[in-house]
Amino acid sequence: MTKQHQWWKRLIASIIFYSSIPMPYVHDLEFGQVAQLAPLVGLMIGGILGLCDEGMNYLGMPVLTRSALVISIWMGITGGLHLDGTMDTADGLAVGDPKRRLEVMADSATGAFGAMAAIALILLKTTALTDIGENRWLVLMAACGWGRWGQQLAIARYPYLKPTGKGALHKQAIRSYQDLLPGLLLLFGLSGLGFLLNSQRLFLAMGMIFAGSAIATLTGAWFNHKLGGHTGDTYGAVVEWTEALFLCVLTIL
Repeated sequence: MTKQHQWWKRLIASIIFYSSIPMPYVHDLEFGQVAQLAPLVGLMIGGILGLCDEGMNYLGMPVLTRSALVISIWMGITGGLHLDGTMDTADGLAVGDPKRRLEVMADSATGAFGAMAAIALILLKTTALTDIGENRWLVLMAACGWGRWGQQLAIARYPYLKPTGKGALHKQAIRSYQDLLPGLLLLFGLSGLGFLLNSQRLFLAMGMIFAGSAIATLTGAWFNHKLGGHTGDTYGAVVEWTEALFLCVLTIL
């Protein structure tokens, strides 16, 4: 099998793992390396959201309704994968006894703190996106990309707290900081593309780079500080909170 064919199979596996986007059946897909292509999948998801947003804008839909629909489509495309991890993480962190936090996070039942975290995220994303009047397609792609790069950084930098689970296989995919470079260069390129399309977007391009990298880094560090490491649930929480906080910061720019 050629390297190009292997790469396409990895990409299809990554799309299937991280989203609910329909994909053709491919025999013998391997999911062990999907985390390596997470930022690329994020940019694809953001691109789809941007197209949906532009289409609704063309039809004359008001910005608040449009933003709410984009966030709903966002959840649908990801299948709620990361939002579910965010809710479980919030329930676990609400427990006073640190020794019981992982046990609570493993419980599939959603508690009050998990529900509040989901509501807060949806509100933050919807209101922030409503306040962003221009370059929304670019911002959506950057948010999805930086969220998944933050996940990669957490995988590479911090210990995994469970011997098994969906998140455990990611540790084998992201072994060193070198594995973070492709996603980082891809996100730098996205910001550069925005600047090339409009030279007046230099401040926006630089802001996306600094805000995205800082929020992605600090979010993963915060969950590590609270738990002493990461799980598959916290990987999802890093994605969601990075996306939401990134959109909030971009309202300033």
